[in-house]
Amino acid sequence: MSRIAVIGSCNVDLTVEADRRPGAGETVMGRRLVISPGGKGANQAVAAARLGADVWMVGCVGDDANGRMMLDTLAREGVHTDYVKVLSGVTTGTAHITLAEGDNSIIVVKGANDRVDEACVDAAWETIRSCDMILLQHEIPLATNGYIVRRAAEERLSVLLNPAPFEEVPAEILEKITYVTPNEHEAALMFPGLSREEILSRPACTVLMTVGADGVLFGGEEGPETVPGFTVPVVDTTGAGDTFNGAFAAAVSEGMAVRDAVRFANAAAALSIGKIGAQGGMPRRAEVEEMLTCRKQES
Repeated sequence: MSRIAVIGSCNVDLTVEADRRPGAGETVMGRRLVISPGGKGANQAVAAARLGADVWMVGCVGDDANGRMMLDTLAREGVHTDYVKVLSGVTTGTAHITLAEGDNSIIVVKGANDRVDEACVDAAWETIRSCDMILLQHEIPLATNGYIVRRAAEERLSVLLNPAPFEEVPAEILEKITYVTPNEHEAALMFPGLSREEILSRPACTVLMTVGADGVLFGGEEGPETVPGFTVPVVDTTGAGDTFNGAFAAAVSEGMAVRDAVRFANAAAALSIGKIGAQGGMPRRAEVEEMLTCRKQES
């Protein structure tokens, strides 16, 4: 069993389903409101745990009903919550999601996630350093991520950064990261002026560029490679990227080759969009393996 430390955000998602998004100054009627646990950090932790990894969550929540929901959910999913701090006087982070026209739009309020600092990391470091992979995202302070990456590099620990929502990462931090998983838009911002081939061929870290339904691109030994995605009915794409990251971390930490780990993660992400909610559709290990087996037989 692989061991994974996720240092990141814990949010409660407030998802509204509607036929279309409102324009500026316009009110439209929604069909349904769904309140569910989320946050890129917590989502990736749950995804990895459902796929068989032993996962520790490091983060912060408020001393409120949303914070209790997050802790209960993580514990129920088998994620260790020893290093999730409960803070008074601050709200748990929230994500306000509009699901319409086959896609989502999201506004995130960081809340307690902005308090994930060096002290939180230090308190958990002995456990973090014992893990096979450290997962990071951009919903906690950038300075905290930098601190983690530097410490990890000193001890030669593997780090995966999902650079979303986009913030500029200093070059001296980026070169110390093992895997970075931008989408095509984020990759263009992270590596301005470079072609897709140049981005994927960078020697410092392995770039896994997600390109939606077309799959994932990465730099192989003989140049850029493409791992195709899976075509499935779409219900809600929220959390698909988080599922990919958690699944890839779980798979590559078990010793899978990068290409095989990406295919495994693509299958998990495809399964995740069949239900509403970031965590609602995240699959179990048997579901992913069944999908891979079926698709292999079909081809």
